Formats: sequence, C-alpha cells, structure tokens
Amino acid sequence: MMKTLSEYIEDMLLYKKSIGYSKKTYEYDLARFHSFMESKRLSVTDLNEDIVLSWCSRWESETPTGARKRIQTIREFLKYLSAIGVECYVIPSSFLPRQEVRTPYIFTDKELLSIFDECDGLEPDYRTPHRHLILPVLLRLIFFCGLRPNEGRELQCGDIDYTKGVVLIRKNKSHKERYVALSDDVLRMCEDYRSATASVFPESAYFFPSPSGVPYDHHWLKKQFQMIRERANLKAGGSKAVVYSLRHRYATTMLMKWLNEGADLDAKLPYLSAYMGHTHFSDTAYYIHLLPENLIRSAAIDWSRFSDLIPEVAGDE
Repeated sequence: MMKTLSEYIEDMLLYKKSIGYSKKTYEYDLARFHSFMESKRLSVTDLNEDIVLSWCSRWESETPTGARKRIQTIREFLKYLSAIGVECYVIPSSFLPRQEVRTPYIFTDKELLSIFDECDGLEPDYRTPHRHLILPVLLRLIFFCGLRPNEGRELQCGDIDYTKGVVLIRKNKSHKERYVALSDDVLRMCEDYRSATASVFPESAYFFPSPSGVPYDHHWLKKQFQMIRERANLKAGGSKAVVYSLRHRYATTMLMKWLNEGADLDAKLPYLSAYMGHTHFSDTAYYIHLLPENLIRSAAIDWSRFSDLIPEVAGDE
C-alpha cells in the first residue's frame, strides 16, 4: 500500500537522521514542497517530470544559492523515493543552479587585535547576559582552533578533555566527529573560563549557554560580531567580514607559517584538511586564499593524488 507524501517525507527524514544527517537540513524545504503539492491537490503518484520541474523554476527574488538549496533538498527526497521503489522523476544534478563562490575576507593582524580588544572590554548587558564572559573565549576558540562558528557555539562542557588537551567536535557539516588539539594557551583560557563561569551556569551541559540553557543561535552570534566590529570601527570587508572569516584567517595563517618555515606542503596539507574537518581537498584549497595561484596550479601539489590516497576526514551554516 502506497503511503502519503507526508509519510514518505517523515520516512526520508528518519533515514537521513539514521546515517548522521540533521533533520533540520531538510525539514523547511520539504515542508514547502509538501504545501506546493497540496495546493495543486497532487500526491506521490503525480511526481512526474512536469510537476517536479515546475517546482524547480526560479522564484522571484530568490538567490541562486537559495534556489540550489531548495532544489537540492527535493532532489534528495526524490532519490530516496526512487531507491525504495517509488516511481518518480529525479532531478538531474546538471539542473541545479551554479553555486555562488564568494572570495572570503581575511582579517589583518591589526583587525584581529581590535576584535579581541573590544571583546575583552565588554561589560555586562541585561539584554544578552554573560556575553562579556562568552564572546572573548568563543571568538578566540573559533580563530585559534579554526572551528566553524556553530562548532564553537554548540560545544558541550564534556567535549573538552583538559588532561589530553583536546576538544571533541561533534557531527557537523561533514556529519562526522573529530578531535582538535588545543595549544597550552587556549587550554588554559578554557580552564580559566570554566572556573569563572562555574557559579554562573553550574549545571549547563553547554560551554556557552544562553539563558534558556541551550546554545545561542547563529543570529545572536552574527549580531554580536557586528556590534564588535562597529565598536572597533572596522569597515573593511563589508558583508564578507563575518564570524566565519576567523576560520578563513586560521587556515591562511597556518599556510603562511608553513611557507615561511619552508615546510613540505605535500605532507602538511592533509593535516590541515583533517584538523578543519574537510571532506575534500578542494575544500582546503578554498580556504587557502592568500596564494591561490601558487597552490592550486603548483606542480608540487597533486590534489587528485591526495584525494585518492587520503581517506575522508573523520570529523555542513
């Protein structure tokens, strides 16, 4: 007996969750697709080429990135249906809008110092309790460990092993876990922060909890970072100068360090890729922003060979 569209959607979400993906990745666009089908009084048996491609039409004011995400989600759903024997039209990968690639903004040393100085000078604010304690540590952790912003925000207290000096980064963009080593200074910073906040939120499971006990969301961190930049009078980079730029800067800092040391990049790049939780070496190349021509075109670095020899890294806004 054929199930309803909503039942198949729920089955697909449970399947994705079982293999390590977050249901939140798909829920919003699947709900919109369900509403689209209901508005036309259509069911699973109507998922032919005409109906599916009508969903894929570019919406007014929709960005290429937004369209790609919306269509990609439904493509995954249709692939799932086809795999379990439900007849439907599966969107070809070539139909997806081209993904926009934005050149990341790289903070200068002076800008980084200004950002951290402003963090250290924050005072308590009743509108965002404890931000004066959280932001100096959270932003430094993202930068010095090359974390994705959500990896820092969602860090749990038990994720830091103070004896071994490592932090567990839970399932993230690559849907896998990894350990990140902490320098002595960063480890000491985390220990001092935990001591200072032990009486403030003693029973929180999260390292950087909001008043409700859950991690602050990405909108909060974005707003706080904009506030820090405004206070520091940092205008360069415009909309591209975001929290994620701290991660970009970490990658370029490591690259420049190795180049200055005359290190063997063939040997070093797999470590950078693993440390940052990349699945593909092309992702690592994307972060190497300062010297793209030297690296991507260099005969000394065979990206295809790396992809063949190095297994997918254990470790997605």
